[in-house]
Amino acid sequence: MKRSKKKKLWKSAVLLAALLIAAALVLRIGYNRFEKSVYPLRYSDYVEKYAGEYGLEPALVYAVIRSESNFKAEAESRSGALGLMQLMPDTFNWLQESQNDHYTEQDLLQPEVNIRYGCRYLSMMVTKYGVLRTALCAYNAGSGTVDGWLKNSEISPDGKNLTRIPYSETRNYADAVMNSYEKYKKLYQI
Repeated sequence: MKRSKKKKLWKSAVLLAALLIAAALVLRIGYNRFEKSVYPLRYSDYVEKYAGEYGLEPALVYAVIRSESNFKAEAESRSGALGLMQLMPDTFNWLQESQNDHYTEQDLLQPEVNIRYGCRYLSMMVTKYGVLRTALCAYNAGSGTVDGWLKNSEISPDGKNLTRIPYSETRNYADAVMNSYEKYKKLYQI
């Protein structure tokens, strides 16, 4: 091969490599932006404030909000749970009693109120159960239900961890929150 052909081939190979590297960077940046649009950081002031106040990781709170309401402040479930973190009005009223607060059920649709009380309740579940997945099941299905599961050795051999979650909705919820939690930690290093 002549020297000029080798030189042209070499230049072409270098150019192709540079184009491939540039394309890979553009795809990575685009994919990262896409992931962040799917796993957003909305209501950050409230999440950071109340996660800190109640000893929770912000990534966990974002994951719960994403799984519960997909960041829709006025979300309402078929069972009557309200707001970003989908609190039941009875749970909300119970949580208010010890703080001598006087919010109405409609106040659960206010992001700050909902995140404040949602973080408080989630923190109580994490403290009570000590195992995050179990706490998430209690947040979703209720602590009375989970207490019953923990007493059943076929569901929980050690009385702390759930090897089987009888409600598919609760199992899917716990899986979704755990997956989102890991994604938030990885995407945002929080």
